[in-house]
Amino acid sequence: MVKKFNDLAQLNEAAAKLFIEVASEAIEKNGRFTVALTGGSSPVELYKMLAKTPYREAVDWEKVFVFWGDERWVPLTDDRSNARMAFETLLDHVPVPSGQIFPMWADRTSPGDFAQVYEATLRDHLQPAGRFDLVLLGMGADGHTASWFPHTGVLHEYDKWVAAYFLEAQDMYRITLTIPVVNQAAKVAVIAYGANKAEALHEVLHGEHNIEQYPAQLIDRSEEGRVMWFVDEAAAQHA
Repeated sequence: MVKKFNDLAQLNEAAAKLFIEVASEAIEKNGRFTVALTGGSSPVELYKMLAKTPYREAVDWEKVFVFWGDERWVPLTDDRSNARMAFETLLDHVPVPSGQIFPMWADRTSPGDFAQVYEATLRDHLQPAGRFDLVLLGMGADGHTASWFPHTGVLHEYDKWVAAYFLEAQDMYRITLTIPVVNQAAKVAVIAYGANKAEALHEVLHGEHNIEQYPAQLIDRSEEGRVMWFVDEAAAQHA
């Protein structure tokens, strides 16, 4: 499902309402809400909105369990850290218990070893089916989402829940949820805005199947209403 908005304020308002709706339903049904946050610039204003009245009061934050969809392998103090951004814009301003927040980072370990630890943590909290209530994603102008970058081996990883690999183009390690975990989430929300996303968005939604070039095509859209794209007019100009 593609939702188009005239401006970012409307887009973020709709995304915030979806976050609140899914959280409320999950907490009512299961007593908890599990969410995987996204990084980059796309969710910044959404997170700031959720941290303020009236949205802040609409979520029972003490029953929220926070994970990440992907991360750069950098300390939480690094400006490039997705977790740092989420703390500064949202998590430092809402009462989520610290023991229910799981950044993709730890000192004195390797990315590969940590990916195994993070997968074990997911299995502890998402049993039995490994099903997030909500996964938030962005999409790059190159058609990547999470850390599923074009022409990388992770695009073919279906055994692990969490993968770590060295991304040569960025000269750094990335950690990411894998395709099966995202595709079994109850809800997936993808935020994409700006004219620089227009070509990739068109190819992902309507182009020929080419996951190597446009990895966001790997998001399973076969179940009606499970995946929602929040896009502005600029990004949707060819969609």
